[in-house]
Amino acid sequence: MEKVTVDFGGLRALSEVSIEINPGEVVGIIGPNGAGKTTLFNVLTGLVTPTSGSLYIGGELRKWPRVHELAEMGLSRTLQGVGLFGELSVMENLLVGATHLQKRNPFSALLGLDVRSEGIAKDRVQSTMRQFGIAEFSNMRASDLPYPISKRVAMARAVISNPKILLLDEPAGGLGAEDISWLKDFVLRFRRDRAVLLVEHHMDVIMSVCDRIYVLDFGVLIAHGTPEEIKKNPAVISAYLGGDAAE
Repeated sequence: MEKVTVDFGGLRALSEVSIEINPGEVVGIIGPNGAGKTTLFNVLTGLVTPTSGSLYIGGELRKWPRVHELAEMGLSRTLQGVGLFGELSVMENLLVGATHLQKRNPFSALLGLDVRSEGIAKDRVQSTMRQFGIAEFSNMRASDLPYPISKRVAMARAVISNPKILLLDEPAGGLGAEDISWLKDFVLRFRRDRAVLLVEHHMDVIMSVCDRIYVLDFGVLIAHGTPEEIKKNPAVISAYLGGDAAE
């Protein structure tokens, strides 16, 4: 994304922000509350239309996506918290994420001829639940899940579409040490031939998994670099990390 600006009335949420992410990379976005991190994600996932700026995917200039176009474009996202359908089971939540695998048309759906595509989606759901260690919860309502399990379900639903770019919005929030360790391992495995864009306040996660980090402050990009470069950057220490971060 190149020189992206977002105005909400008289408030400028992002000011000419440019970010690049490549296959096989984990890129972090950090900054104080209100820095524009979630607005950035909302632009990339069709929830906010920028005032100005350009989007390139695979070197091609693209229109800003609409929400229903994300899976086709290879983008997927988790939300802050979990964002699951509470009354649906774990399996049903993942089937929602796998909808794009069911290449329906109105006539075949009406005649009940989508058995094969539905079977493909269900097979993918089963394998994804095993991968994320949530198969034993498959029939449990999402609203009844322990919080760490619900976070895994949310991530499983995001990756079931096999995205090229995965956007994780504060995935470590509310997790204990064991689940954070699992999260770090997952991100590093997932990025092998894809890309992960990560917004996170948990600095141990950011510094452990990210290849590069962008730092926002009041909607302005104030720094960009490797974790070691960011830790030593005076502007970042002043705006966000604090004096102990460089030690």
